[in-house]
Amino acid sequence: MGAARVMEFHLNSKSGVAPYLQLIRQVRQALRLGVLRAGDQLPTVKDVAGSLAINPNTVLKAYRLLEYEGLAAAKPGVGTFVTKTVSDASVAAHQQLSLELSAWIGRAQQAGLDAEDIEALFQRAVQSAAREEAV
Repeated sequence: MGAARVMEFHLNSKSGVAPYLQLIRQVRQALRLGVLRAGDQLPTVKDVAGSLAINPNTVLKAYRLLEYEGLAAAKPGVGTFVTKTVSDASVAAHQQLSLELSAWIGRAQQAGLDAEDIEALFQRAVQSAAREEAV
């Protein structure tokens, strides 16, 4: 068995996205990228609430919704564990895309864009693609 993976959560208070949804998105992203896999334990509610200075009920809500989606399962007295992950083929495809995105970010930084500028461009591109897909 490999080394345990540790999930670290971060909140963006400027995003306009509810904290529990940010936690759920971060778990989903970690699954897509292969950072988390089936059997991995999520941080305890107490640890997440303490590190992010949020109400433990917010963390519980996120974990319950992850359970409802079939991505996690709580084991009373032990913790919450990942129950489902993405395929290895998907992770390999993500790695190539990640390399390409990293190269693009490097070019954007060389052009003088900071992290907020890059994130805004990325969000605009994602929203534009979603609108085109809906047509």
